[in-house]
Amino acid sequence: MRQDLAFLFPGQGSQRVGMLAEAATEFPEVAAVFDESSEALGFDLLALVLEGDPEQLNLTEYTQPALLASSVALWRAWLARGGVKPAAMAGHSLGEFSALCCAGALSLSDAITLVRERGRFMQTAVPVGVGSMAAVLGLDDDAVTQICEQVSAAHEGVVEAVNFNAPGQVVIAGNCAAVDAAITALKDAGAKRAMPLAVSAPFHTSLMLPAGEKLARVLADIEISTPEIPVVHNVHAQTEQDPEKIRELLVQQISSAVRWTDCVAKLQNMGAAQFLECGAGNVLGGLLRRIDKGVSCAYLEKPEDLHAAVNSLSD
Repeated sequence: MRQDLAFLFPGQGSQRVGMLAEAATEFPEVAAVFDESSEALGFDLLALVLEGDPEQLNLTEYTQPALLASSVALWRAWLARGGVKPAAMAGHSLGEFSALCCAGALSLSDAITLVRERGRFMQTAVPVGVGSMAAVLGLDDDAVTQICEQVSAAHEGVVEAVNFNAPGQVVIAGNCAAVDAAITALKDAGAKRAMPLAVSAPFHTSLMLPAGEKLARVLADIEISTPEIPVVHNVHAQTEQDPEKIRELLVQQISSAVRWTDCVAKLQNMGAAQFLECGAGNVLGGLLRRIDKGVSCAYLEKPEDLHAAVNSLSD
């Protein structure tokens, strides 16, 4: 285990048809993870990821298991090639489930079925067309939060700051009219950009509370173990060892803000100076550079990148 290394696990938005194509050819762990995942789900998940319909892959109930399986597959490929274990982990939204699975707190079959249900619950909590999300650039967190609170108080509808992704980069979400009003108010307050996102529901808002209630019922029947590697949680940017507390945090997370900037700060306070993004794409590496330009992040999706990281980070 390297005390200066942390793993990051991406959430929705990193998916694309064809992701992990090279890794699936070179690493047998990819096929093994996707076979186990497909058996739990009842359909061929790897076929969807490699050559499926992009519209289907972008449906939340398919996106979430696809991304989780991708992260777990790369994690197992990393370990099988002698990759050193990190001292800590964190995942962005859905990625927190991937982190907990890789840390040994959730079995793969449980995690895969859990996130598919999570995706269904999130999608159906608010009817399509009722909620939206928007990215806000160029205002500090407190200003965005305050303006959202003012707009919510003045309008019929909810708008909340839901992803604190990096300094000057916050995502807001809520009822469509309230989000539109907040976009105008945020631009008037000096935001460089405030633009709607192509998502189908207002994730991580209080509008997701019904989804959390349904998720709690599913989680009640799932075994959670103490993580073998500490995982920093989105809700409060702290680690947690108690499985019952982890269960509560996973329910809270669905309707709470993702405090990603604070999560990265916690990892750094724990000693992390090098980061690996374990999953599809490089979204979290980009956020990391916004948070701290002096920190390096390597990626594991492509075999050559995984091999290079194994060699450079060997004990």
